[in-house]
This record gives sequence, structure tokens and C-alpha cells, in this order.
Amino acid sequence: MADLYIFLILLALGFTIGTTVEKRHFRSLIRREAEHADLLLIASKLPTPDLKISESHLVGGNAVISVDYFKRFVAGLRNLVGGRMNAYESLVDRARREALLRLKDEAKQLGADMVFNIKIETASISQSANKALGSIEVYAYGTAVKTARQ
Repeated sequence: MADLYIFLILLALGFTIGTTVEKRHFRSLIRREAEHADLLLIASKLPTPDLKISESHLVGGNAVISVDYFKRFVAGLRNLVGGRMNAYESLVDRARREALLRLKDEAKQLGADMVFNIKIETASISQSANKALGSIEVYAYGTAVKTARQ
């Protein structure tokens, strides 16, 4: 019976702390995305021919976000019946947005006006012998360009 209490306490702690940390991170993402709204990210491989480029640099940003105890438990239950893994969707969204913001930070430090050819790579990092998801890494990269001033 004591094991059940410990399990329920850990589950409640995982939910409470995980939700608090996730909400704080989403607020931070929204604020920082607004600060970087002027830097364009473009998936196109090449800029338009009329754009005069004075400099270009490869820039990148990565983020590793870990799964909390509650999400791992909920995802394990969902794995039994199948369907969307809602518990992990916010995890992937946070990691993607964080990686893109870090890419924008690097591009701004170089004085870039825009970033072309944006690519995003993901990797899951297993934490246990049964290959349960422990963390997810997202790496975003592209070509930061500084346009010639007229």
C-alpha cells in the first residue's frame, strides 16, 4: 500500500511541477518570439535574385527538452490503446520553438536581416532499457544573410 502512495505522490508532483515549468517556458517563448518578430525565417532554398547579399553565415540553434514523470505515465497509458500522444506534442512544440529562437539569437548577433533555407532535425533520447522517451532534441539551422545597404 505504501508503494501506491509513493506512486501517487510522484505522479501528483510530476503533474504540478511539470505543468508549472511548461507554462513558464511557453510564456518565455511568446515573449521572446515577439522580440524577434522582425527577423524573417524563410524555408526557400535561395533568396530572390534581386536581393543584394553582403554577407552570409551558417547559423543554428538546438534545444533539448526532457519529459516529466506525469507525461511519461500518460503517454504509457496512451500507448496501450493507440492514438495521438498529446502529452508529447507540447514537448516537441516547445523544443522546436526554442531551437528556432536560439537560431534567431545567433543570426541577430551576426547582424543578419533574414535566414534562408531553414531546416529542422529532431532526435529522441531514450532514457531506459525499454526505449521510453527521456528527452527530445531539436536542431534548427539555416543561412543567415545580411543585405547590402543602399
